[in-house]
Amino acid sequence: MIQLIVGSEGKGKTKHLLDKVNEEIKEASGNIVFLDRSTKHMFELNNRVRLINVSEYDFENRSEFIGFIYGIISQDHDIEQMYIDGIMKIAKLDVQGFTDVVTKLKDVSEKFNINIVISASIDPSEVDASLKEYVIVAL
Repeated sequence: MIQLIVGSEGKGKTKHLLDKVNEEIKEASGNIVFLDRSTKHMFELNNRVRLINVSEYDFENRSEFIGFIYGIISQDHDIEQMYIDGIMKIAKLDVQGFTDVVTKLKDVSEKFNINIVISASIDPSEVDASLKEYVIVAL
């Protein structure tokens, strides 16, 4: 399953994402991965959550980002949930790229049975109609 937290920059999407991951870890039986652009939020995450600082990997496009996601999954078959903070900057996306990547991640989510929660700095009105049902927070 895919879930989206969308809104303009500075609206509090990361806070919602952190609250959600820290709540979900209480019930999780598998592993949880949190992708972020830095280690800034390391101490706000439960220590059972694996934080990956994606800035160390310097993606040039969305294909490299999707390949990175596959690499994470291939190394840990116990991943139950994945959280991605700031996907627009991490994967260097525009609005169309956002739709394409989220659609691909939806397929990945279904194939590997991983719940993926994504925060994106995109105006809720710009979210493609095919993705509206996955928006859980719009700021």
